[in-house]
Amino acid sequence: MDVSAQAATARAPAKINIYLGVGPRRRDGYHDLATVFHALDVADEVTAERDDKGQLSVEVEAGAGVAVDVESVPLDESNLAVRAAHALRRYAGVECGVRLRIVKRIPVAGGLAGGSADAAAALLACDAVWDTGCGRAELATLGARLGSDVPFALHGGTVLGSGRGERLAPVMSPSRLHWVLGVAAGGLSTPTVYAELDSLRAASVVPPPRVPPALLTALRVGDVDAVGAHLSNDLQPAALRLRPELHEVLAAGQDLGAVGGIVSGSGPTVVFLAADERAARNLSRALVDEQMCVEAVPTSGAATGARLLARAR
Repeated sequence: MDVSAQAATARAPAKINIYLGVGPRRRDGYHDLATVFHALDVADEVTAERDDKGQLSVEVEAGAGVAVDVESVPLDESNLAVRAAHALRRYAGVECGVRLRIVKRIPVAGGLAGGSADAAAALLACDAVWDTGCGRAELATLGARLGSDVPFALHGGTVLGSGRGERLAPVMSPSRLHWVLGVAAGGLSTPTVYAELDSLRAASVVPPPRVPPALLTALRVGDVDAVGAHLSNDLQPAALRLRPELHEVLAAGQDLGAVGGIVSGSGPTVVFLAADERAARNLSRALVDEQMCVEAVPTSGAATGARLLARAR
């Protein structure tokens, strides 16, 4: 029985790294990671509409009321959602095409894995349209070939990441955590930040990364202060070297009552942990009032991974 859809919409979350340990550069150019991924309620949506002429195209728009630089999102084969659709079509032997429409709420090139979220959502939406029969595990394997964060965007929640970040293991974290995203103007290239990190470490012996057990305990028992004390990102010194003004943003967040704050992933978004939902709202308003960032977005986690929202037959 054909259960394919004419169109399908999927949503996938932004991610932050509560902890990001980066090992030495490997021979293949990648770095071993030890990280705690955490999915946020901020999410992108991807709609896939069947194209029986075999074409594959993409358009991008900003979500209502969100300051996202969609003009910088590529509309060619370098777009991760487009690459995801091509990968699934090749893998499943599909002949028809698809028209993708991305509604972005995750800041672009902001260290929040927005491109990976789009790829994960595209995999789910295209799978529904083409009825490939692929399970989520197969989609995650395909996603890992596209980017290290794609499997997590499919998984969601709070998890340990290892390898390049594609090997995932659940973390016990029953409590809701409240965050504020301090969105900066412009973006940072992830490869550029990693190259800067390698330069900063050139004369050092870099040990294998390891997530502190105390952080995992804090997440398990819901100790917000302890989680804040263990926020850490090995990419932060490189991001701060490239964007020195982020020092001031981090200091302002602490002065305005954040429990803790770090650069998110490769940056330049700065993420602050707040004591509760009310504190997150107050902090976001204060950061904007102090003109510390383009936008300050209160959010929470852990959110679910990529999921289908609707199908149209």
